[in-house]
Amino acid sequence: MQRREFLVTAGTVAAAYPMRNAEFGMRNRGSTVSGAQQPSLSPEVFARRLDRARGELKARGLDLLIATPSTNYEYLTGYNPGRSERLIALLLPVVGAPAIVCPSFEVERIKRHSIVTELHGWEEQEDPHALVRETVRPLTPGSRGGTIALESSTTYQTFLRLGRALPGWKFVDAGPVTDRLRVIKSPEEVALLRRAIAITLDAMAATFAQLAVGTTEVQVAQALSREMEQRGAPGGGLVQFGPSSALPHGGPAGPKLERETVVLIDCGCRVGGYTSDITRTIWFGDRPSEEFRKVFNVVHDAQTAAMELGRPGTPCEEMDRAARKVITAAGYGPFFTHRLGHGLGMDGHEPEYLVEGNKTRLEPGMVFTIEPGIYQLGRFGVRIEDDCVMTATGVEVLSQRAAKL
Repeated sequence: MQRREFLVTAGTVAAAYPMRNAEFGMRNRGSTVSGAQQPSLSPEVFARRLDRARGELKARGLDLLIATPSTNYEYLTGYNPGRSERLIALLLPVVGAPAIVCPSFEVERIKRHSIVTELHGWEEQEDPHALVRETVRPLTPGSRGGTIALESSTTYQTFLRLGRALPGWKFVDAGPVTDRLRVIKSPEEVALLRRAIAITLDAMAATFAQLAVGTTEVQVAQALSREMEQRGAPGGGLVQFGPSSALPHGGPAGPKLERETVVLIDCGCRVGGYTSDITRTIWFGDRPSEEFRKVFNVVHDAQTAAMELGRPGTPCEEMDRAARKVITAAGYGPFFTHRLGHGLGMDGHEPEYLVEGNKTRLEPGMVFTIEPGIYQLGRFGVRIEDDCVMTATGVEVLSQRAAKL
């Protein structure tokens, strides 16, 4: 491949290309990253989180939060030991110190990695749910019952067994508690996201530079993952050529790469438990078609419209409407088939969602994607996705935007 083949539309890319991390295996992955990719979060950060969680519980009239291993468990304790058939559970009372119930052979491992120091081990022949009951009693002295906020992703079987072990207690979804805790990112969290974004941009630029006629989507995706790993962060994403790019989340591997075609890469990597999520679409060849150029610029204008609208207090649905209005006015309304964006943090997709019907107002510290797209089946698709944070004055784009064509 001649260098100019890549550079025609990669002028929008070459400075530092981002990628996205949709549902490409990035959720709930371990947060281990090479030492060079830290700063990691300090114990003081997790102590503040536990205090804030108690405040949320109290404000909502809840007595106790129970979380099994998950992103929310990791958010509160600093470590995700993984979920299996053996019960591990964080018990956080509205007043007092938290405790963890876990298999006895796991006590030392969890103690070494978690901010929580009170651990209660159960032996293999014992009922761990009975140990939860015995642990709850001193955490909520004088109480014969109350309301427990149960972490949303806890298995139904665990919920049933906890219910039998804790008669007289009412269980409610902890989602409103944990979502509120996580939706506003601290400066420490934003710093980790910035690092993940920088690695993603750098890895994407290196990957685009390797595009060559005859390569497959799988081969390019593998190269992308290698570039991220070499920079100290696990990651990967979707790679789509030509008509495959018209499928927002891809599909079976498409044909080998040819000249004068569209290449879409949507990817991200993880640093210190926080993940980036960026998409770029380029033309691989000498000269982009007029239709590609037109669609690309409409998508770019739609993204700009949302970014310029965003202020503290802007309803999430208004962000979606602003971008959709531009695309509809250009005649491509039916081809914008998904929401404008989603929250970003420890999970690739998390609240708040920039979608019609979500009247939640944006607040400083919220991190989210803005990713309009136009998808014409059988032809090609264009998506441009950047990671943003809401500041006191408006949207700050954390990733370097692509240029218009």
